[in-house]
Amino acid sequence: MERVEAEAVYDAGREACVEFLLELSARYEREIARLEARVARLEEQVRSSSRNSSQPPSQDPPKTRQQRRAEARAKAKSLMQADAERRRAGGQPGHRGAGRKLLAEDQVDQIVDHYPERCAGCGHEFSEEERAPSGRPGRHQLAELPPIRVIVSEHRAHRLRCPRCRRRTSAALPAEVAGSAFGPKLQAAVVTMTARNRVSRRDMSELAGELFAIGLSVGTVDTICQRAAAALQEPHERLVASVLESAAVNIDETGWFRAGEGRTLWTAATPTAAVFRIAQDRHRERLEELLGEDFAGIVCSDRWWAYDHLDPERRQACWQHLKRDFRRHAEGVAEQKLFGEAGLALTGRLFERWHAFEEHGDRQRLAREMKPIQTELRTLLERAGRKSKRTRFHRVFANKLLKIWPALWTFVSVEGVCATNAEGGSDVEDRID
Repeated sequence: MERVEAEAVYDAGREACVEFLLELSARYEREIARLEARVARLEEQVRSSSRNSSQPPSQDPPKTRQQRRAEARAKAKSLMQADAERRRAGGQPGHRGAGRKLLAEDQVDQIVDHYPERCAGCGHEFSEEERAPSGRPGRHQLAELPPIRVIVSEHRAHRLRCPRCRRRTSAALPAEVAGSAFGPKLQAAVVTMTARNRVSRRDMSELAGELFAIGLSVGTVDTICQRAAAALQEPHERLVASVLESAAVNIDETGWFRAGEGRTLWTAATPTAAVFRIAQDRHRERLEELLGEDFAGIVCSDRWWAYDHLDPERRQACWQHLKRDFRRHAEGVAEQKLFGEAGLALTGRLFERWHAFEEHGDRQRLAREMKPIQTELRTLLERAGRKSKRTRFHRVFANKLLKIWPALWTFVSVEGVCATNAEGGSDVEDRID
């Protein structure tokens, strides 16, 4: 405002001046509130990391050497405080060993006996007659690869002349031989390393020469993979059907790049099998394409919006994702911080009861132990969901949980449903690392 304009307001009289000041004050208060909300959103974005959200670790902001050292010192200090008595490195007294078990004698290919050359006491040299097997010899087993070499067999199709009509007839090669220049075991090894272990076609071509002493071009490796894909189409369809017929399926999705373009890798998994699909995006339509129209089981997933149309009664929300959400709020301020800390404490108790259930297997006991946690969490969410200035940073999250409340507790009563969508084998990162 210019000085002339201010003087004009002043000359207009007391009432006009008061009204102008009140209007100006209200305008500034609205602008301050808007800027405060923007600063809060930006601060929350800065606090987001792989620890408190679904953000991958690769997108975490870089840290300076000083920050990394400070975090390492703080972590070391907390570990020392938690363990008042300093322990030596390695297994502790009473710890059950986890060494490599010896194979039974009938599973050993070769036994080599070793005898001492002379007595450790008097130096007497043992003769061949004295070298008899002892009752309990020391045992050490050594595993080694045999010399690896591809066996090349030449199949010759001979021609014979008929003694009656004098016509020449050539032999036909068996179908399993004529179809390829490489045997099924060699092709299976190539496909395993390229598909399961993600060795590139070019690297596989070099590896075949180094490991198997056979030349395979990059094009040959790709042909073998394409032939295997065609052969596995029918078993793959049966696998997909078995997964989608399960009572509970763990669903997850993550970013994926194909030919340099962003895609989404979807997975549907059970404890025994998993199906992967590379799709265009993470939208609801892709989920419906993955599950199909006839799916009647329970979906275990995170809270991505593509799952919002599912009936909460036929769904299980992943508690590991909820734990990250509560941690994010616990790193906030004021009422939001208290809300997050309370949620983290309840989540910790929930996982304790769940892991105990994995040991005892008594579902009625699990339901009894979850009852107070459910009551406390419901109270916490209802209080946080009220419209108030103090709850503006976390009430949306609280109300969303209340909206899908049954989906938080399906694992308590339904057999085969886990508290997280990773326990059934659907952890996508494990399959793409």
